[in-house]
Amino acid sequence: MTPESLLGRFVESMPLPERLAAAGLWVAYEIYTPENMALRRIEAAGRTHTDCITQLQSRGLDPARFEYTTIPAPY
Repeated sequence: MTPESLLGRFVESMPLPERLAAAGLWVAYEIYTPENMALRRIEAAGRTHTDCITQLQSRGLDPARFEYTTIPAPY
């Protein structure tokens, strides 16, 4: 599984084999506000949080509007 294949997906709806393969990768979610009503969709993914920041910046997005976390193992 590549980090790019995670973009636009929801961790909670990933099948178990994919979730296991993605465990430990860093992802960025847009921070929810009442104005944007952001969903918990993966907007960037990578081996480090700086990979996520770089991806967001390359798309013209402000990295400060996102939260960064790792995908936990599903157990």
